[in-house]
Amino acid sequence: MESVYTDEEVLVMASRGDRDAFGMIYERYVDRIYNYIYYRTGNTNDAEDLTARVFQRAMNHIVNYTDRGVPFSAWLYRIAHNLVANWHRDRSRRQEIPLSDAPLVSKGNHPESSIVHTQQQESLLSLIRSLPPERQTLLILKFVEHMSNAEIGEIMGRSEGAVKSLYHRTLLALRDQVGDSGEYAE
Repeated sequence: MESVYTDEEVLVMASRGDRDAFGMIYERYVDRIYNYIYYRTGNTNDAEDLTARVFQRAMNHIVNYTDRGVPFSAWLYRIAHNLVANWHRDRSRRQEIPLSDAPLVSKGNHPESSIVHTQQQESLLSLIRSLPPERQTLLILKFVEHMSNAEIGEIMGRSEGAVKSLYHRTLLALRDQVGDSGEYAE
């Protein structure tokens, strides 16, 4: 059943204690928050647990939510970002998503082009996973969630200019790593 309410209307109802309205918020955002957390943790069990904690925390604090001119989802991503940062801090080693679990789908017509494309995707995912956590977060929010620099800044607790700078440095670092590997040279 699709909701006829806007995010703003649902937020007002949820902040007044309407559990059904919070359920609508959950339905609208649970997949996106889960995907973000999964990309950052690489583990379905931890991603499910942290996703549940994000929404529990959101439900407990929705009365304190303040509209700052960015989408409501930025607030949820900020909660997720903080929980994932704590999760990483509490573990001495960083976990990675096994490449066999990564969704690598190619729609090419030729099997050989599909294999090359998949190998390139695996190499790129490996390079991205080697980046520091904040740069991984930036790339996930930018390219998976298609967020603006302002939205990313809200989530990461940085100014829009700082996000642009980090984005630029991250792309340069990836370009240098790709150039060093010779992986994508024609």
